[in-house]
Amino acid sequence: MELLHGSPTDMTGRSDREIRTYEYLDRLGVAFDRTDHPDQPATSMEVCATVDAILGVHICKNLFLCNRQKTNFYLLIMPGDKPFKTKELSGQMGVSRLSFADEEYMEQFLDLHPGSVSVMGLMNDREHRVRLVIDEDVLKEAFFGCHPCENTSSIRFATKDLVDTILPALGVEPILVKLVGTEV
Repeated sequence: MELLHGSPTDMTGRSDREIRTYEYLDRLGVAFDRTDHPDQPATSMEVCATVDAILGVHICKNLFLCNRQKTNFYLLIMPGDKPFKTKELSGQMGVSRLSFADEEYMEQFLDLHPGSVSVMGLMNDREHRVRLVIDEDVLKEAFFGCHPCENTSSIRFATKDLVDTILPALGVEPILVKLVGTEV
């Protein structure tokens, strides 16, 4: 794995969702770096640690959640090393009984599969069925790391670009929370 700048020149073997991510960032004029790891999907802590070291940023934890009735869906972005406590998040958001949403909704709303959940999947949610929730600690970092809708590549761009360019272009107003990783 190595640090590369911008979109791949050869898109052979890349999924449509990954290609759409690069095209979207290019269209917005967002500069980004990437590392490709097709033989090592980011599914283990060891691979994630290697990717983090190459990108010089920690890839965030991305959790796809819903309420008990499965009528409201949320994408939570939080630091990867912070424990997730559903009760803490539920309390801050005023939503009872948050749980992990079914894979079918992830595919239907975000065109993503488990292990590849990313803020970039929101570009596929044109009806805004998924609300973005961001732990404020994520926004304190200079760079933001995520997958380009596939876990065989990883990208980083300025957190300022996420807030000032990408989210407004998506028409997304995030819900900001302060998670500490303890039960409330």
